[in-house]
Amino acid sequence: MMDIIETMNSASETMTDTSETKIAETKLSVTELHKHYGEHEVLKGVSLSAKAGDVISIIGSSGSGKSTFLRCINFLEKPSEGSISVNNQDIRLVRDKDGQLKVFDKKELQLLRTRLTMVFQHFNLWSHMTVLENVMEAPIQVLGLSKSIAKERAIRYLDKVGIDERARAKYPVHLSGGQQQRVSIARALAMEPDVLLFDEPTSALDPELVGEVLRIMQKLAEEGKTMVVVTHEMEFARHVSSHVIFLHKGVIEEEGPPAELFGNPKSPRLQQFLSGALK
Repeated sequence: MMDIIETMNSASETMTDTSETKIAETKLSVTELHKHYGEHEVLKGVSLSAKAGDVISIIGSSGSGKSTFLRCINFLEKPSEGSISVNNQDIRLVRDKDGQLKVFDKKELQLLRTRLTMVFQHFNLWSHMTVLENVMEAPIQVLGLSKSIAKERAIRYLDKVGIDERARAKYPVHLSGGQQQRVSIARALAMEPDVLLFDEPTSALDPELVGEVLRIMQKLAEEGKTMVVVTHEMEFARHVSSHVIFLHKGVIEEEGPPAELFGNPKSPRLQQFLSGALK
């Protein structure tokens, strides 16, 4: 694991240098997001702003609302209150019959999900499709690309994540967990989104497979991809992120640059969390 950590350290320095030359535009803005399940409030006014090239890691204990927050951003869960904008364009929201917020219409929801693509912890690949077909499907069905263009794009992104021609013809069941997650990342990239959302992408992997996925994510960060990552991988959060959010019981307890959060945590809850997480 030390080689991964050292590479992440150098990557962090590289990203700091390149970010200074960019004119950063806001890619994603989430304001005062709330989520209720009946009387239980899971998210209590969480806000986030990601500029182009930002890598924002969201950390916290299980049950703190991290994954719920991510799922509310692209409306896999319906938030109860709040607003979301992508590229400085507000997403039009209305109330459903239960009083929760939903995107104004299906077309706008579909567009939102092409701009904010999700990588799930359990891969969510279609078992009846080959690896190549999995990555081609959404660009064809959602973006309206021809099969030939979608295939060319899929191969390009599968190559990027290290999935070779032989593996592309296989079905997901014949791949390792690490390979499946890399295919999931390629599938998200094939939509060429504004922001990549990662929901604990290494939590379902065997320990020896975690590194290969983290290296891909690190590479994407170096390339300037805008990413919001819910993670338990503290070394990734510390060395690859541009900003870290510590979520506790549905509230942002502390946030800031990783060097500050990890090097000098002010919140007693964050101090306690890190003392266990970094052992």
